[in-house]
Amino acid sequence: MIHTTFSIPAGDDLIIRGDLHAIESSGSKQPLLIFCHGFKGFKDWGSFPYVAEELAKRGIATIRFNFSCNGVGESLTDFDELEKFGRNTYAREIADLTVLTEWITAGKIPLPSYVDKTSLYVLGHSKGGGDAILFGAGNPHVTGIVTWNGIAHVNLFDEKLRQQIEENGVGYIPNARTGQNMPITRVVIDDVDNNQQEYDLLEKVSVMQQPLCIIIGEKDFVRLVEGAKRLHAVAKNSELHWIEGADHTFNTRHPFSGTSPQLEAAIEQTAAFVLHPRT
Repeated sequence: MIHTTFSIPAGDDLIIRGDLHAIESSGSKQPLLIFCHGFKGFKDWGSFPYVAEELAKRGIATIRFNFSCNGVGESLTDFDELEKFGRNTYAREIADLTVLTEWITAGKIPLPSYVDKTSLYVLGHSKGGGDAILFGAGNPHVTGIVTWNGIAHVNLFDEKLRQQIEENGVGYIPNARTGQNMPITRVVIDDVDNNQQEYDLLEKVSVMQQPLCIIIGEKDFVRLVEGAKRLHAVAKNSELHWIEGADHTFNTRHPFSGTSPQLEAAIEQTAAFVLHPRT
């Protein structure tokens, strides 16, 4: 197994930190998959390193990375850059994916020669599923898109939080796992409100030609379950896979204490989609 790390400057004081997982091959070319974490997520969360290794073992070179403003800095596992988290927008995350893809196509990330950069897939968990669609839909560099318990609407912010931001310039979302109050500033809300047409995920999938694989846990949050149905209903080219008994993180936790049948099912469905694309 090949496992290398990289850091990419993304402007100002921003850094995209990532890991590449691949298995050595002397045979056919391997597709490349970019794994996007979700809201309050990071590349080293729970099962994510395991997922990347398992996909690599199946012949899919996999990159997991931290969005530059996800709030996790050099520690890789702690939210020690909350100021950045507070100004993280979809626009910023799409820009990060653009920079990452440019580095891949330009050969600035040392990929093994057997990795096929022209067979590029983007997978996103939760909010990252939205990023995968916003970045990947219609993108000539992207072959296909996978969402794991992904969102169908970009607005994640309720009226209570919006009122806090209106009154104070910042609102807070609790992180139950860490006990931290995660800041959200006005720039984040404005990004959602001012780009409603550009960020319309249903519209994006309804016109994109690339195949879309929607993987959703039966026991995930109702809004995500219903959102998965809506995405599949309007998508031009999609497949929908229900994972029986699966919650939002496929019945795994952070720190990672082992896999689950639900996570294994999600990995298998993803591998099948990437390795055996429909014609």
